[in-house]
Amino acid sequence: MKRILVQCGQDQIEVAVMENDRLVEYDSEFRGAEHLAGNMYMGRVVNVLQGMQAAFLDIGLEKNAFLYIDDILPAHLEKHPKQKPPITELVQVGQALLVQVVKEPVGNKGARVTTHYSIPGRWGVYMPSADYVGVSRKIENETERERLKHAAEKRLIPGEGFIARTAAEGVHESLIASDLEDLRKRWQAVEELSRQQGNVPRKVYTDFGLLPRWIRDVFRDDVSELLVNDQEAHDSILSLIRPVSPTLCDRVKRYGQQQASLFSRFHVKEQLENGFKRKIWLDNGGYVVVDHTEALTVFDVNTGRYTGSVDLEQTARDTNALAAQEIARLLRLRDIGGLIIIDFIDMNVPAHRQHVLDKLEQESKKDRTKTVIEGWTRLGLVEMTRKKVRDGKDKLTMRRCTACEGSGWVANK
Repeated sequence: MKRILVQCGQDQIEVAVMENDRLVEYDSEFRGAEHLAGNMYMGRVVNVLQGMQAAFLDIGLEKNAFLYIDDILPAHLEKHPKQKPPITELVQVGQALLVQVVKEPVGNKGARVTTHYSIPGRWGVYMPSADYVGVSRKIENETERERLKHAAEKRLIPGEGFIARTAAEGVHESLIASDLEDLRKRWQAVEELSRQQGNVPRKVYTDFGLLPRWIRDVFRDDVSELLVNDQEAHDSILSLIRPVSPTLCDRVKRYGQQQASLFSRFHVKEQLENGFKRKIWLDNGGYVVVDHTEALTVFDVNTGRYTGSVDLEQTARDTNALAAQEIARLLRLRDIGGLIIIDFIDMNVPAHRQHVLDKLEQESKKDRTKTVIEGWTRLGLVEMTRKKVRDGKDKLTMRRCTACEGSGWVANK
């Protein structure tokens, strides 16, 4: 059973996704704060580094944004030149440029931006200059993929692009057409604002706030119910969902004030704090250790208190399979991105290694964020990547631990 919990406080809105009462996703936003990914800015180029094939832009944030040459060249790979030109031929210092944030500032790094603009809707993602049509990889039925592709192609203007989201599976063409038209109007408004005379840098487009974004991206037919503790938010959610998915309205329920806190009832805070610990215990007594470095995240699996009942090989297989499920959940909960290495307990039987990898792939399919599992290395490690948008530690308002001189993190209370 999948359930969405929305808890609104005086200063903060929090959203949690539960699967069979296990916390799998969490996000929060302070009222008045802003999620930067997806926003578009008129920025000014302040530095062009030919040796890095990159440029830095002032978009009005504390740190300059980073623009790589691949984010300037055409979005469609087939239109890339065989040899990339020097970036100095594409942008110059002082030039005003419309860019979109694709990765939020993390640590000492500024935001990463692109000129491959995209605006997500409920059923698809509109790309005004991509010139191709795609379908979510999670839609596996070839007939349905062709239907969705054709539905978008016949409504696109030459040069435009569109990707049908997983939620579009089985959706009537008229809803996809309506979504596409709405997204196109939003882009036309961005173009109009970008052409107007004004200060540079300046923001010209703001992506949805926390609640509308989660309703758009997560609240679908696989969600059994959405509980919200605030009447205003309850009414707002209904107004968002009624025009696009009216059948879901009955699943939106007001959680009464006279009852215990919504998050307390489902033990969200407890699960959240446990999920961000360095050592995560498994149900069988084994455990997983999570370590973050500048370059990657490492998971180390151990048998712990679990001794098994058959032999060491079976003990390793059972613990690794449980760990694969838990690691997939932790990636979603912590929103871990970038390069990920998993050191499973050694197994000698190829079928056991494949079983563990299959379990990891199966659980990773539940992840809304793109993940790529490369498989086993020659040293017996599993390599995978997950798209990085922002630092997952921001969700807990983490601060560096002063006792260990910055190698650990502590949640602000």
